[in-house]
Parts: sequence; structure tokens; C-alpha cells
Amino acid sequence: MNESHDPRDIPILTDAVGEDSREYALYDAKSVHAAVLTETLKLADSLLHQAAKDIEAILFERVFDRLRAQLPELVDRAMRENAAVTPSAAGSTATPTASTAAPSPGAPSPNG
Repeated sequence: MNESHDPRDIPILTDAVGEDSREYALYDAKSVHAAVLTETLKLADSLLHQAAKDIEAILFERVFDRLRAQLPELVDRAMRENAAVTPSAAGSTATPTASTAAPSPGAPSPNG
């Protein structure tokens, strides 16, 4: 008697109707079928829309968490790569950027 229930099993309503058909003789089977089908589709549509909204909210939150975590490094890297040449208080001494810095030892010369 310990049966496992699979939530994907949809009950078959004709099994229950077959047990005592006199009780259900007052109903138009086609109308009942259409009503059940219509309401089931509405419910499924509503549940799917809500699930999509939930998934979207979770993904949106993950994206912003990643952005929040990576933005400081991104800004820091952009500022280093695009460091402005600023004159110092003493005169025209400038801070070298990656394009104006002396090549590292062993690096090929740009002139050949």
C-alpha cells in the first residue's frame, strides 16, 4: 500500500465516472470536458507566467550581483589603461601611460 506518487501523473477522470454513472447522468460530458480543459489551460498558463517571472527575477538578481562584484575591478582597469597625462605641480612632468612607458627589458624595439 506504500505507493509513490509521481506529481506528473494526471488523474484520469473517466475512471471515477465509470464507478457510478447514474450520479453523473445530469451533466453534459462534452460541456464538462470543455470547461475542465479551458480552466486547466488557464491555470497552466498562469503558473507558467508566474514561473517565468520568478526565473527572470532570479537571473536579474544574479546579473546585478555579478556586475556589482566586477564593476570595481572594471573601473580600476579602465582608469589604469586610460590614465590621463597630468602635469605635476613642478611643471610639465607627466605620468607615463602604457603607450609611452619604456619597453621592458628583452622586449623588441618598435623601430626594428
